[in-house]
Amino acid sequence: MHGEYKEPGAKLVVVDLEDEVGADGVAVVRNVKISGDFFAEPDDVIFRIQDALEGIPTSSTGSQIAALVEKTVSPGDVLFGVSPHGIGVAFRRALGAAIDWDDLDLEVIHGPSVSPVMNVALDETLVEDVAAGRRKPFMRIWEWDSPQIVIGSFQSFENEINSEGIEKHGITVSRRVSGGGAMFMEPGNCITYSLVVPTSLVDGMSFQDSYEFLDQWVMAALERVGVKAFYVPLNDIASSAGKIGGAAQKRWANGYMLHHVTMSYDIDAVKMMECLRIGKEKIRDKGLRSASKRVDPMRSQTGMEREAIIEVFIDQFKTLYQASDGELTADDLEKAEERVTEKFGTEEWIHRVP
Repeated sequence: MHGEYKEPGAKLVVVDLEDEVGADGVAVVRNVKISGDFFAEPDDVIFRIQDALEGIPTSSTGSQIAALVEKTVSPGDVLFGVSPHGIGVAFRRALGAAIDWDDLDLEVIHGPSVSPVMNVALDETLVEDVAAGRRKPFMRIWEWDSPQIVIGSFQSFENEINSEGIEKHGITVSRRVSGGGAMFMEPGNCITYSLVVPTSLVDGMSFQDSYEFLDQWVMAALERVGVKAFYVPLNDIASSAGKIGGAAQKRWANGYMLHHVTMSYDIDAVKMMECLRIGKEKIRDKGLRSASKRVDPMRSQTGMEREAIIEVFIDQFKTLYQASDGELTADDLEKAEERVTEKFGTEEWIHRVP
């Protein structure tokens, strides 16, 4: 049984093992071998880790494996290019409990342009369809037909939204199922995508590492369009010129998860500031005096049209993960419209945190 994992910015770690059922009927691992292009000092630290993992139950979680590795590593030991939880992920992949991108048959969906609240509804209904086997896991790039602010699942409407501003500019406010901060989105001023995959793809990873792992493809796409991007923990994507965007996640008990990212393309910072209330604590945390200085749109960094950047994004994802073209059907849209009526378009949901 063989498993591989390469953490973002780290080295490859490989775990080979066998499993057997003991006299007590519990399945355990045997003959654990850890290899890769990482560095370890002294040499015997890897052999000590292998010995510590020998005989553990095959049901051990990634966190349990990582904790055992951490307990085995002495204060004077050095692991460079590999971490305890990275070993845990490779271990779980060897057991078949965690999967890799190569195990997925993915689709790419672009559009169609829908009402602001429809996109947040689709982020729930489409996950249900993937979990039920009615559609493949996918990456979907949003399009919308009118300006909107999407607030995070746990944000307070009153604390985040300036009612006078949204009335002045005709902005729709919707609430998504994932946490994180507010997104100011006018048609054509940002690029947003949703990624729906099995949670087992990030099995054993910390939440922070899962964000970077799931966005590796878009970081490569940004480099192709001339943006040197990097992650700012927990969930911001930035460049030396400023913040580009942010990510959010939602994980369901059905074994699937939603990961989505919004990146600014050509934002109207003045209008944004008239519609959002951005507290001093958030600005201070970023080391800035003005919230309008936080964001640096892709248009100013690339000089490219939004459609051209999206083409690069789609090509990068399809090439890297052998994804095929997909589309939303009339039934998909009808189901989402029903969910808008039942939930996402209601005052109760939008103001669920007053």
